[in-house]
Amino acid sequence: MGYVSAVPPPRTEHADAAAEPEAPSGRGGRRSVAVALLLGALGATVVLLASGRVWARGVAAIGGGSLPVTADGRAVTGLPAALAIVGLAALVAVFAVRGRSRLLVSALLALSGLGAGAAALANADGRRALDAEAARTTADTAAHVAGLTHTAWPYVTAVGGALILLAGLLALRFGSTWPTMGGRYERDGGPGGSQPRKAAVVDPDRPEDLWKALDRGEDPTGPDPTP
Repeated sequence: MGYVSAVPPPRTEHADAAAEPEAPSGRGGRRSVAVALLLGALGATVVLLASGRVWARGVAAIGGGSLPVTADGRAVTGLPAALAIVGLAALVAVFAVRGRSRLLVSALLALSGLGAGAAALANADGRRALDAEAARTTADTAAHVAGLTHTAWPYVTAVGGALILLAGLLALRFGSTWPTMGGRYERDGGPGGSQPRKAAVVDPDRPEDLWKALDRGEDPTGPDPTP
């Protein structure tokens, strides 16, 4: 008569990993990373491109005629372009820090987008820049433009700032679940890791194994790491 053991068989690491469902927060964290990167990069690109376009046009009187003058976004205000560059730097820095520092960098990212959009809307008129251009072109400090017209580029710049702002808000909300630079190295047993990294077995008869060992910084001619 056979006996049935009441002790369940040991579970392997692979079986545990397959049996445990993925955490919803992990999936949401990865999605938020992709969305934030897309919004931040797209928003900064829009701001930088739109800031170089013509924002306002006018006509300056010169002698008995008139001279058309234009002003691009950087002539009107250089703040949106500068804040877009700050936002790009903050977007990259978010993945280099953690904890309270990540919150601060995320806030800087959001404020960069908010400032870029607000500056674009506040200076959408462009009259001062056109008057300065008219004075420079006509060599008359009292010159003013007439027939002032505007383009849609200041508002496109503001939309780009809004995208950067959304990326910052996502970083503030989900940044604590995002990975950091060097996280894989730490998990493998580098500084801050919890487990030592196991050396791979090198077969001296396989040249590809020797090259891989050298690429990892290991000595393929040393003693066998396995017991």
